[in-house]
Amino acid sequence: MTLLRFHNRSMVVADELMATTIEMANRAAQSQAAVLLCGESGTGKELIARYIHDKSVRARGAFVSVNCAAIPEGLMEAELFGFERGAFTGAIQQRIGKFERASGGTLLLDEVSEMPTALQAKLLRVLQEGEVDRLGARDAIAIDTRIIATTNRDLRELMNCDRFRPDLFYRLNVIRVDCAPLRDRPRMIQALAEEFLKQIAMRNERKVAHLNSQALEKLIQYTWPGNIRELQNVVERAVLLADGSTLEARHVELLDYSASTKESPVTLAEVERDHILEVLQQTQGSRVDAARTLGISVRTLRNKLKEYEGR
Repeated sequence: MTLLRFHNRSMVVADELMATTIEMANRAAQSQAAVLLCGESGTGKELIARYIHDKSVRARGAFVSVNCAAIPEGLMEAELFGFERGAFTGAIQQRIGKFERASGGTLLLDEVSEMPTALQAKLLRVLQEGEVDRLGARDAIAIDTRIIATTNRDLRELMNCDRFRPDLFYRLNVIRVDCAPLRDRPRMIQALAEEFLKQIAMRNERKVAHLNSQALEKLIQYTWPGNIRELQNVVERAVLLADGSTLEARHVELLDYSASTKESPVTLAEVERDHILEVLQQTQGSRVDAARTLGISVRTLRNKLKEYEGR
């Protein structure tokens, strides 16, 4: 196992898939090209983006992140491109957008698949021309911003549904880095669990020093729909429950998917619904905590709950 440290962060490399991801990230860091990070929620895409920035010549510049799924559609243009005083009602002073703030550094467009199609054309122009137009401004402003985008969805599928522009996809997909899911990666599960245990125990001043073989086997056999985020939360809960120096299987609380049987079949959508509602119950109704555990955005969680209300 290798532990990569950068910008007060650390990243575990314990199998060939992760080693390949890091190799691609290092290649991306040596260039100025746009990077597209692909993978399921919770697989560490934002951490990889930060690693690419910190290993690049732009490391001394700003690293600015914007979650395209968390910003209301009506505010996203102002958030990205900024605005002049008086540009619209409530614009009482000038505001610099994310692109300008990241000039000389890196802008992370997290969950770029959620960007409204109307804004995709404006984003494409920024990438092509290297300049932004603040709302209400007469002249464009030159920028030098490196773009890294993440997605947990298949952009090609969205392109086929006319929900993502092909020309923007090709602009973003210059260097593609895939972040593999945690399931079927026992070496990474063990390495991450041990590292999380050490960090969490230290942070909470707990005596837990290691996990036994039964606890490890329980972790390895689980499917981890929330990937690394879910694993970290499970280990943290287990460390806080443990009353000795060893983390045991009884301390590891996992969601049970074994309820579906041949006599009583359920659909994938029903499994997802039950999983989401159970996590929401565990977090005592906190949508922020539930979204973090599930590895999805609060906006996505809110939309899911609205769907369930209509059923």
